[in-house]
Amino acid sequence: MYDASLDTPLTEPELRTLEADYCSWGDTVHYLDHPKFFESCEGSYMYDAEGRPFLDLQMWYSAVNFGYRNPRLNAAAHRQLDRLPQVASQYLHREKVELATLIARGAEAKFGRKGRVHFNVGGAQAVEDSLKLVRNASGGKQLMFAFEGGYHGRTLGASAITSSYRYRRRYGHFGDRAQFIEFPYHFRGPKFMSKEEYGHLCVQRFARLFETEYNGVLDTKTGEAEFAAFYVEPIQGTGGYVIPPRNFFIELKKVLDRHGILLVVDEIQMGLYRTGKLWSIEHFGVQPDVLVFGKALTNGLNPLSGLWAREELINPTVFPPGSTHSTFNANPMGTAVALETLRMCAQNDYETMVAEKGAYFLAGLQDLQRRWPQIGDVDGLGLALRCEICEADGYTPNKPLLDRMEAEAMKGDLDGGGRRMGLILDVGGYHKNVITLAPSLEISREEIDLALRLLDELFRRCVTG
Repeated sequence: MYDASLDTPLTEPELRTLEADYCSWGDTVHYLDHPKFFESCEGSYMYDAEGRPFLDLQMWYSAVNFGYRNPRLNAAAHRQLDRLPQVASQYLHREKVELATLIARGAEAKFGRKGRVHFNVGGAQAVEDSLKLVRNASGGKQLMFAFEGGYHGRTLGASAITSSYRYRRRYGHFGDRAQFIEFPYHFRGPKFMSKEEYGHLCVQRFARLFETEYNGVLDTKTGEAEFAAFYVEPIQGTGGYVIPPRNFFIELKKVLDRHGILLVVDEIQMGLYRTGKLWSIEHFGVQPDVLVFGKALTNGLNPLSGLWAREELINPTVFPPGSTHSTFNANPMGTAVALETLRMCAQNDYETMVAEKGAYFLAGLQDLQRRWPQIGDVDGLGLALRCEICEADGYTPNKPLLDRMEAEAMKGDLDGGGRRMGLILDVGGYHKNVITLAPSLEISREEIDLALRLLDELFRRCVTG
């Protein structure tokens, strides 16, 4: 029965009471005791009910790479809404075919392999589809390799290859299982090694698993491995924007190819020029067998995700119609916006722009690090940047300090140069002590300078205050 009392705008306290009574908390993340309500957004900013701006340095976990209410992408959504907003997935529409063609031809040009594109609605759903794909290609193998610190989603299958046990603790495992392998997290790795040496060591430790049958992953008589695929984020997302050395994936791929194990690259968070390349794996010189994407493809306007896989894994004779399905996969609203996103990217030099802005932001973070010993590590690739918060020794993880900083940033009373404002930060890392910075790719230098000033103010308040 409809409740007419909800027709009258409710106050924030009333909304909080209703949220406490009627909303599942299982579909959200409550970092703060009282999560912020927002009323509007534009560019790099979110606005509360009083119109107070909050500079967003996480952009909906990298789903809104091209800025809130991007005029060009919003216009594409409006055009599609007025023409063909819906169509059942057993029929075709031009946006699906054109988008799949653009992605597949682009992948063929980059990776030298013909492939096909398969759509779904969310990143975890696309990961689930990829699990079906690699199980099918491997004759039903259910074991996967994945990285410590890796994150691939919280559906049943995706959580099985996500290294955080807490995401599956209550639910057990469903089919697929993962063996988690050390990722070259150099800041917390061996101090006597260079980043490249540590990456090589991690590969050698992995390769050792295939030395004898007693290492547990290979039948040495047949040469067959028990594992179907290795799931990787080229740059770890939730793990804290950890950037591996450039030699790492080249060496890892040689081991995988030697033993017939597929490389599945998760680009859900780092794709669409977050790192200065369309796909972040391009920085590392290897060819994926499967590539999963989502988030920023539609700039967060409509759920759309998908995967690209090489032809022999996904052609209709081996992966036939109905292998996976969602009512809303390849939906025309999402595919229309995604097409416009790729057109916009082709017409603008995001590689150069993101590289320049990222270098400028990273230099500013390094300057902060020189002034605040509590910043143990900063790093970045494009506009995927990390700032690891530590004790004054510059190494011991300091989650309480970052928690205070995040709460202080959300009060909305930082000095924005004549106006009071807030700062939206994302928390990641193995110890939940890393600020993972994913600003809009359209962020201006002035906004980067503002972000650095606000971060400096947060340190002054939370370290010395």
